[in-house]
Amino acid sequence: MKLYNTLTRQLEEIRPIDPPTVSVYTCGLTVYDYAHIGNWFTFVRYDLLVRTLKLAGYSPKWVMNITDVGHLVSDADDGEDKLEKGARREGKTAWDVAKFYGDYFVEGMQRLNTITPAYYPKATEHIQEQIDLIISLEEKGFTYTIDDGVYFDTAKFPKYAYFAKLDIDEQQAGARVEFNTQKHSVTDFALWKFSPADQQRDMEWDSPWGVGFPGWHLECSAMAMKYLGDTIDIHSGGIDHIPVHHSNEIAQSEAATGKPLANYWMHTNHISVNGEKISKSLGNGITLEDVEAKGYSLDVLRLHILESHYRTQSKFSWESLEAAKNRLANIQAFADLRFQGDANAPQISADYFDDKQQAITAALKNDLSTPEALRIIAEIVDEVSQNRPHLDNASAITAFVLFLDEALGLRLGTSTNITTEQQKLLAERDDARNGRRWDESDRLRDQLAAQGVYLRDTQLGAIWHRS
Repeated sequence: MKLYNTLTRQLEEIRPIDPPTVSVYTCGLTVYDYAHIGNWFTFVRYDLLVRTLKLAGYSPKWVMNITDVGHLVSDADDGEDKLEKGARREGKTAWDVAKFYGDYFVEGMQRLNTITPAYYPKATEHIQEQIDLIISLEEKGFTYTIDDGVYFDTAKFPKYAYFAKLDIDEQQAGARVEFNTQKHSVTDFALWKFSPADQQRDMEWDSPWGVGFPGWHLECSAMAMKYLGDTIDIHSGGIDHIPVHHSNEIAQSEAATGKPLANYWMHTNHISVNGEKISKSLGNGITLEDVEAKGYSLDVLRLHILESHYRTQSKFSWESLEAAKNRLANIQAFADLRFQGDANAPQISADYFDDKQQAITAALKNDLSTPEALRIIAEIVDEVSQNRPHLDNASAITAFVLFLDEALGLRLGTSTNITTEQQKLLAERDDARNGRRWDESDRLRDQLAAQGVYLRDTQLGAIWHRS
């Protein structure tokens, strides 16, 4: 299996540390508000990575954190904690906000039919691990303390700029006027922030340096190492994490252990809505509920996400979601052919579906190429859906549909056969059509349509589908 590695800027063959296990760490959501469409694009793509690893014969061990403290509104360690901001907005405690939106996020992952990670660790449940990591960095001489917290000294880590290809001098020259002048460098980042002297935060803890809370970047290093070891196989996150969050993770982790944090880095690209960046001020932070309110299933959304490659800048629009709805309907109609075998239908080669399955697997193993996988599926739908399948091919279609569910998570195999009564109406309708009793044929067709069963006539009789 090959994956584009941000670390080397190359497509590389995955070579796990301890095969067949592949350790995967994913930067999860900061749970201060509802997840929006851009978040869901990203997390479905992480699920695709895990599914493809399984297809490739590996046993992925997936950890995705939940950020419930420490993520400030500015990546530059300025401003208010996002959980505190959410608490003020809703008139609740930060703990209540974290619980509500954390539960919502996990539920949303389930609604989108993602594989459940082995662990969903929360930052607030791993404070001691984060303190221990700071102590280790302090003992090794990588930290310093100023008025508002304990900071990592990036000048002590010569490789800091390598991962993101940063120009440190340019960043220093372009630092904002409000840049914290006590910091040694604009790239230095907070490991522990002190609570303001004039207020008590909802979330704060004692530490060797004073009462406060951990920096956002620290949690991922502490939890990745706790659950997956000093070096993990694959670290995934959004492309916007490269210059700050992931560069900081690498610095603090590798300074503490002397080992690579991850051998492969997978980054998903940005999502735009109707050609615009996702922003609350623009009102385009579309939620799962918004999608469902427009009459679309979350399986349609999932298919739409898979229509673009994870490294491309993807575009969401309601028009594109409508196109995905039609595409899914065609694929589902193909999946329902497994209930409609006919002994008089032409047979498909016994190798046909095996060959297609291998081609789809190869596409996914080649840097998660979902557009190519869906192109192959569309080809199959066009070739197979013209007639009822032969009885001997029905079981092969069933096996292939279950493979598609495993590979892409579209829940095609959850559909059921039409009812016995509907099968009887269909047989009566075929009989009426063969007898040229057109009025009766039309009446029975309309009766089935009223029940959500639609017909397409072929030489071997009608093929039914549900949309």
